Amino acid sequence: QIQLVESGGGSVQTGDSLRLSCAAAGGAFSSYTMGWFRQAPQKEREYVAVITRRGAIMYNTDLVKDRFSISRDNAENTVYLHMNSLKPEDTGVYYCAAGLGVTTVSTAASYDYWGQGAEVTVSS
Repeated sequence: QIQLVESGGGSVQTGDSLRLSCAAAGGAFSSYTMGWFRQAPQKEREYVAVITRRGAIMYNTDLVKDRFSISRDNAENTVYLHMNSLKPEDTGVYYCAAGLGVTTVSTAASYDYWGQGAEVTVSS
């Protein structure tokens, strides 16, 4: 079993940047596909980005094209989400997720473990 803890959220202005971190413990981190999801108030959780255990990267380009980037450091058991040019519509709780054998990266149900979330608020 793997435990995930997000950090790095906060309140920022439009156009600012943030870096979210997700530290993993208790499992073979390098074996997991790691995803970032977000949930805005009164909306469903939506897929943001994913990085596979082999380092393949995919984004929900409709949401974050050219603004966000995902990376992982297997030596530090951490996955990152670098967010640039933030907009008010990026406001929400950001969750990291880990899964083995993930077949549909954009589906929350494909992941086995979740963090508690990091809140991001972007003001105009």
